[in-house]
Amino acid sequence: MTDQSAPLDAVSAAVVNSGIVAILRAPTADYFAAVAEVLAGNGITALEVTLTSRGAIEALAGLRRQLPASVAVGAGTVLTADDAKAAADAGAEFLVSPVLDAELVRGSELPFYPGTSTPTEMYQAHLAGAPLVKVFPAAGLGPRWLRDVRGPLPQVNVMPTGGVKIEDIADWLLAGAKAVGVGGPLLGDAVTGGSLAALANRARHAVSAVKFARS
Repeated sequence: MTDQSAPLDAVSAAVVNSGIVAILRAPTADYFAAVAEVLAGNGITALEVTLTSRGAIEALAGLRRQLPASVAVGAGTVLTADDAKAAADAGAEFLVSPVLDAELVRGSELPFYPGTSTPTEMYQAHLAGAPLVKVFPAAGLGPRWLRDVRGPLPQVNVMPTGGVKIEDIADWLLAGAKAVGVGGPLLGDAVTGGSLAALANRARHAVSAVKFARS
């Protein structure tokens, strides 16, 4: 692979277009269908179902049937080849991990976004073929750190995740992130049966932040 960013595959381009990957994580996936409907209806069109949520694979398959093709649905916390296969079989279109396993990235038939936390890991992930490189946990690093790293590594497409708040989204994108992964600050208690109206309001604020940063 060259040191320049390759053109993004269609799924990764859709994730970047969304600007936000909503991370669905809860003790169980019981409320994911309702949450996903609200998110997609308010402009967040990339969703990550974490495999640590009980019933995640079944929920992922259900979301793929439920949502329009314009919504990218992926699996998170993918740590093994078996995880990757189960997610792909359920209809996942992209895979996300909290760690960098270059072999998993290289061997994946789906776009694979591994977790990194240093410039060396970010570059290794890029060389392994990751179309987007997750920086995790991002909150402790911050947008200024990303701006500094993007100087010598502009070819790495970065997706900060972990502690990203709605009010931080624009700063991350302005620092060079292609998209951000947002969990608790966006989903709140909706993933455990809380207010969907409040979720819709947060989603609209998040989408507005993306539009502001890109205007």
